[in-house]
Amino acid sequence: MNGFWLLRWPVNIAAAAMVSLVTVATMCGCDSRPTAQPAVEVATAITPARVPMSGDSATPESFSTSGPLVAEQQADVAAQRDGRVVQVAVDIGDHVRKGQLMALLDDRALHAACDEEKAKVASLQAQVKEWQSQEQVDGADLRRADALRADRILSDEDWEHVKYKLAETVSEVARYKADELGAEAKLEAADLQLAQSQIVAPFAGVVGRRSLRMAQEVKAGDVLFWVTAAAPLHVMFTVPESVMRAFDRGANLVLTTEDYPGLRQKGRVYRVSPVVDPASGSVQVIGEVIDPSPLLKSGMTMQVRTAGNANDAVAHVR
Repeated sequence: MNGFWLLRWPVNIAAAAMVSLVTVATMCGCDSRPTAQPAVEVATAITPARVPMSGDSATPESFSTSGPLVAEQQADVAAQRDGRVVQVAVDIGDHVRKGQLMALLDDRALHAACDEEKAKVASLQAQVKEWQSQEQVDGADLRRADALRADRILSDEDWEHVKYKLAETVSEVARYKADELGAEAKLEAADLQLAQSQIVAPFAGVVGRRSLRMAQEVKAGDVLFWVTAAAPLHVMFTVPESVMRAFDRGANLVLTTEDYPGLRQKGRVYRVSPVVDPASGSVQVIGEVIDPSPLLKSGMTMQVRTAGNANDAVAHVR
């Protein structure tokens, strides 16, 4: 019996070892606690990768946009009265000075009307002076009549005659003065119409558009020219609120254009809208163009970005 047990002991030991291994394996498989993982793997498991949304991948340093160049002064030049064009003095692309003649309407009839009103004013002024002189004479006569009446040398009837003559003279002076003022007002209106015959530049700039020809009949309000100032130039653009901190007032800008690939124009933020457009989530920005290249023209589209590093050196192409 003892020998039999001794012979089976190794087999029992082996079986017991197998049972122990199975038990340990079962316990490890049934344990709900996760096994320890490296810190990097844990962080990866609990922090999902962020999917960039459209529009939010740009940073203030990399953001770029585009906008048109606009001049500070731009204006349509319209006819101020009806008339026929008798002279066109400038064309598209011409530089003009403030007050320079650009076109002329037929003003011969207005010149004649002005000359007539001037003559009428001069005649009435002479009449006023003549009656004013008579007023002084009649005033002296009345003062003498007052003295004679006081001494009972002049009757009341004669005294009243002198008094009424002075009053009549004063009335004539007032009437001719009124006529003179009326004639001067007509002369001023004729002079104004005469001045309106001359189409002049409202400010120094460049003629961008011309809409008239010789002998054309125009009406008051018809646009004849479009003039834009050559400087200063501004660029208008919008930026999303996520990068607007890079476009504070005074921030340096670099402007480029596909029309001139070698041109890198310097600018700075001039004005920033105080509100964000809730519909687009963007802010309106106006940039000032510093020492603009002569190649730049109002209306051109410029690419805009902040000047953030040494590679943003500005070089003009002239």
